[in-house]
Amino acid sequence: MTTPTAVTTPPGNAAALFAWTGAAAFVISLAVFLYSYAVTFSVSGIDDPWRPALIDTALFSVFALHHSVLARTGAKRRVTSVVPAWLERSLYTWIASALFLVTCLGWQAVPGVVYSLPGAWRALGYAAQAAGLTLTAMGTTALDGLDLAGVRQVLDARHAEPPRHVPLKTDGVFGIVRHPLYFGWVLFVFGAPDMTATRFVFALVSSLYLAIAVPFEERSLREVFGDGYAAYQTHTRWRIVPGIW
Repeated sequence: MTTPTAVTTPPGNAAALFAWTGAAAFVISLAVFLYSYAVTFSVSGIDDPWRPALIDTALFSVFALHHSVLARTGAKRRVTSVVPAWLERSLYTWIASALFLVTCLGWQAVPGVVYSLPGAWRALGYAAQAAGLTLTAMGTTALDGLDLAGVRQVLDARHAEPPRHVPLKTDGVFGIVRHPLYFGWVLFVFGAPDMTATRFVFALVSSLYLAIAVPFEERSLREVFGDGYAAYQTHTRWRIVPGIW
């Protein structure tokens, strides 16, 4: 049996539309998450906590499995054996956005409130969430949001430009921790002043996923950047949370 060969025809208008709408789906999924975490996740459930918590964990696990497996180098090679290399990231974005939407919209309310911050502590919680959003925005800008969404690859291919190698970022927010977007995520999800059990399950499961995924992600980064990433690991000690891990 022969291995399928990816199409090498330069992308046309349909491919560009696919890429841009995929980027829009990514933005929409993030907007739905922000609304869900602020509004729908503020509600506590009324049933036994274990059933909704298990459903929520299963939902996020499906999203996380795709998010991790298809981000690895070997999986990317398999995908690009059947689709053009310039479409791989956009396809990944589409699937990840759809799964994240399903996760947020299908999230089950878990009964109980873990904590509710009073007074100045409440303001500190909101400040942590604002800092998390700021870190995420700064990190995304530094990495090129269009590249992350899969649009840049299609645009470059349409103009017959060679694929761009995203440089290793070690300054700015990347000088604080090696994964500032993940640090921003942790600040945002755990900074909620009113931590319902619904929010807590989401914060806990998603943060545990990041902790598990980081070693695998860094192994792939070492394959790409070699000694440069090893030196970065030595210089910037902390992976996600400064002073902790």
